[in-house]
Amino acid sequence: MKLQELLDKDIDSIGDDHIGSNTEETPMKEGAFDVPDNDKISFIQEKVYEILDMLGMDLTDDSLRGTPRRVAKMFVNEIFSGLNPKNRPEMSTFENKYNYGEMLVEKNITLYSTCEHHLLPFKGKAHVAYIPVERIVGISKLARLVELHTKKLQNQERITKGIADDLEQHLNPLGAAVIIEASHGCMKCRGVKKQNSIMTTSAMRGVFFDKNEARAELMQLIQSPPL
Repeated sequence: MKLQELLDKDIDSIGDDHIGSNTEETPMKEGAFDVPDNDKISFIQEKVYEILDMLGMDLTDDSLRGTPRRVAKMFVNEIFSGLNPKNRPEMSTFENKYNYGEMLVEKNITLYSTCEHHLLPFKGKAHVAYIPVERIVGISKLARLVELHTKKLQNQERITKGIADDLEQHLNPLGAAVIIEASHGCMKCRGVKKQNSIMTTSAMRGVFFDKNEARAELMQLIQSPPL
C-alpha cells in the first residue's frame, strides 16, 4: 500500500489504540521475499538516512555516518530475520526411546522482540513445556523455536500461540504449554509510562488445558528457585 493510500485511510483516527491483527502470522504482503536481502538493506539504508536527516541529525558526524547502514543490516539480518521462511530452523525430533511420559519444561528462555504497533522493543522470558508421546525434541530447539517467533514485528499473544502451535504440529504431544512474561517499551518510555508493568500470556493445549493438576504441576516447576 502506498503512503498516500495510508494517509487517505485517516490513520490518525486510530490513535494509540493497539488494534490486534486477526491473522495467526505476522501480516505479510504477497511477494515479500522476492527482493534479495542486499537490495532490502540498500533500500532501508536510504530510508533511514532520510528519516534521520528529516529529524535534523548531522549525518556527516563520525558517530552517525554509519547509522543508516547499521540499522538496515540489523533489521534484515538480525531482529526481523524470522520473517523470512528460509531462516526457519530445522525442528529435528527424535524417537522417545525411553518412553518418557512426564512433563518436560524449559523455563526462563530469554526473548527479545519488536512491537508491531510502535517499533519499540519488548523483552522477557518464555517457559515452554510439553508431555511427549512418540517424539521428543532437543532443548536447544525449544530456545530456537522461541527465537524464530520473536525475530519479527510481533505482538506477545501471537508469539505465545505460535510456539504452542509448532509444538503440537511437530511433536503431537499429550499436552503443550507456553507462558511468556515480558515488559514492553511502548508501556515504559511512552504513553502511560508504567516502568514496572509486566504482561503475561499463556497457551495451554491438551492435558494442560483439560486438567487442573497438570497446570498446577507446571506452575510449581516454573516457580521453583533457580539453580
